[in-house]
Amino acid sequence: MTLQRRTLLQSAAASSLTALATAAFSQTTSAVPPEVARGLPGGQRLGSTRLRVFGFSVYDATLWVEPGFAAESFERHSMALALTYLRDLKGQAIAERSLVEMARGGQFSPAQSQAWLAAMQASFPDVRSGDRLTGLHSPTRGAEFWLNGQARPGVADPDFSRLFFGIWLSPATSEPEMRRALLSRPNA
Repeated sequence: MTLQRRTLLQSAAASSLTALATAAFSQTTSAVPPEVARGLPGGQRLGSTRLRVFGFSVYDATLWVEPGFAAESFERHSMALALTYLRDLKGQAIAERSLVEMARGGQFSPAQSQAWLAAMQASFPDVRSGDRLTGLHSPTRGAEFWLNGQARPGVADPDFSRLFFGIWLSPATSEPEMRRALLSRPNA
C-alpha cells in the first residue's frame, strides 16, 4: 500500500470516528427522557452543553422548554433540565454547591438557606458516572426531581425553583458560556 493511500485511509477512518462520536453525543443529549415527556408535554429541546471544571468533564446538560419559552423571563416558563453525570459525585456536595450558586441569582434568608439545603440533600443522592438527574421547573409549584427516571423529593417553593434553575439560566450565572449554549437552538 502506498503512503498516499494509507494517509487517505487513516484520514477517512478519523473522520468516521469523529462523526460517530458526534452522533453518539447528539443522541444522548437529544433523546427525550421519559420524565421530561410526562412532566413537560410538548416540550422541545432547546440546547445542550458539557460542564468542564479545571479540564475535568462533570456533566452534560440539556434544556427542554415549553413552546413560547423566552430566555429573558425563564422563571415564568415550565422547563426541564437533564444533567447526565460524567463522574461520581456526592449528593451532599451537589446540594452545597447548588446553594452557593443560587445565591448568585438573588438573596434569601438563613432560614430559607437551611430549609433548601435540607430539601436538596433529600433530593440529590450520590451520583455515579452515567446517572441522569432531571429537574422540572414549574413557576407556580416549584421544582420536581428524578434520578434515572425515578421520582425524588421535590421542593414546592417557586422562589427556590427560580433560583435553582437560575444556576444555569440567570444572567448572573457563574457559567455564562453554559447559559449561552443551553439557550441556543440546535443547528440540526
